[in-house]
Amino acid sequence: MAASSKRKSSARTKSTPRTPSRTSGNPARRPIVEAGPVTVGDWIGAARLRTLPLAAAPVIIGSGAARSTGPEFHWVIALACLAVAVLLQVGVNFTNDYSDGIRGTDAVRVGPARLTASGRVRPRTVLIIGLSFFALAALVGLAIVVRTEQWWMLAVGAACIVAAWFYTGGKRPYGYAGLGEVFVFVFFGLVATLGTTWVQVFQLPQQAWLGAIAAGLFACAVLLANNLRDIDQDREVGKRTLTVLVGRRATQVLFTLFILLPFGIAVFLALVFPIAWISLLALLAGLPAVLIVWTYRQPRELVIALALTSLTSLLYAGALFWAFAG
Repeated sequence: MAASSKRKSSARTKSTPRTPSRTSGNPARRPIVEAGPVTVGDWIGAARLRTLPLAAAPVIIGSGAARSTGPEFHWVIALACLAVAVLLQVGVNFTNDYSDGIRGTDAVRVGPARLTASGRVRPRTVLIIGLSFFALAALVGLAIVVRTEQWWMLAVGAACIVAAWFYTGGKRPYGYAGLGEVFVFVFFGLVATLGTTWVQVFQLPQQAWLGAIAAGLFACAVLLANNLRDIDQDREVGKRTLTVLVGRRATQVLFTLFILLPFGIAVFLALVFPIAWISLLALLAGLPAVLIVWTYRQPRELVIALALTSLTSLLYAGALFWAFAG
């Protein structure tokens, strides 16, 4: 009876293939493998809708700054800028899913399993979808350039796509070298906001620059919350984010500064645009995010902080648009 049981156990062991992984030695940290077919919800989840406010916020602020310069305001161009920003954001999310998945970075995760890492979708399929969103963003961007005849902005658009890809793609992704926040600030703050203002009125007023800085800080705060959630897993797989490099406490301090500094900018703007005071109401979402970042016990709690930070950026952007256009 014992021999028979031993043979069955041996057969089960031989019939169960082992997935090679740097984390296979720890059963609690084996790669994520999801069973069952991929659903529409999985694809929507891969698009990471909670990050889309970060794409909309700089366009809203930039459009408000354009409106503040005079009666000329182009809703069609503004909507086209919004489409470019959202398409790029979704493209980044899918290519990030692909790049992290094939590197094994997403093998150990706190948040939802990614399409590539879960093994339910071929990496090539995820990559094609991500690149398709980049292509759509490029087409809409080209339409803006043709309409405004600002041909030099083709180079800006190309730089945005290149930066989006090399965040986690390529042999030396800058997101793995602690530079993610720098590029996020530049492209999701300065470029997105100032580009939106420029293509509408062909000038960059001071309020556009200040709004761009605020939008960039919020985007960096979201990235910090995301990387703080994954700090242990990123260390394990060798992903050197800024959070990994500076540690938890410094990340908490930076996150707090990135949330609060935009409101200092809003107070300054209120000297010229009084309605900007209304942006302080966005602290109703921002302060709870700060509290969570400082008091969380489980990494999953930071998903809420991430969502609240995205909401804060959107509320803030709406208030500035009202202030600028009022």
